[in-house]
Amino acid sequence: MLGAIFGDIAGSVYEFRNTHNYHFTLLCKDSQPTDDSYMTLAVAKALMDTYGMDDETIKQALVKEMQRIGHLHPDAGYGGRFYYWLQAEQPEPYNSFGNGSGMRVSAAGWMYDTLEETLHAAELTACVTHNHPEGIKG
Repeated sequence: MLGAIFGDIAGSVYEFRNTHNYHFTLLCKDSQPTDDSYMTLAVAKALMDTYGMDDETIKQALVKEMQRIGHLHPDAGYGGRFYYWLQAEQPEPYNSFGNGSGMRVSAAGWMYDTLEETLHAAELTACVTHNHPEGIKG
C-alpha cells in the first residue's frame, strides 16, 4: 500500500506529461497524491471496516467511503464518468472497461490471507464502478 501511494505521488508530476528521462528526483514541490491514492485509501478503510462481512455490506461500504473521500478531494484528477459517479445519490456501475479499478485495489492484497479471498475482494472493489469484464480485471 505504501509503495502504491508513494509511487503515485512520485509519478504525479508525469501523469499528463510523459518523460523518457528516468534520472529524476523522486519527490518535488509539485508532487501530490492523485485520485489513485485517495481511492486506494478509501478502499482500504472500507475493507478494514467490513472485514468478514457479506458482499453487499462490503460493496455498500466501498461506495460510501469512495464517495466520502472523493468529496473531500474533488480536484484529485478523477476521470469524467468516475467524477459523476462520486457525486451520484445512487451510484451504479457504468460499464467501464478502463484500469481505474486496478489503481485502487492494493488493499485487497494486503488484507486477505488466501489468493481466493484476495481475488474475491478485488472483484468487489472493482464491480461497484467497473461492471465490464475488462474493467473488473483492472
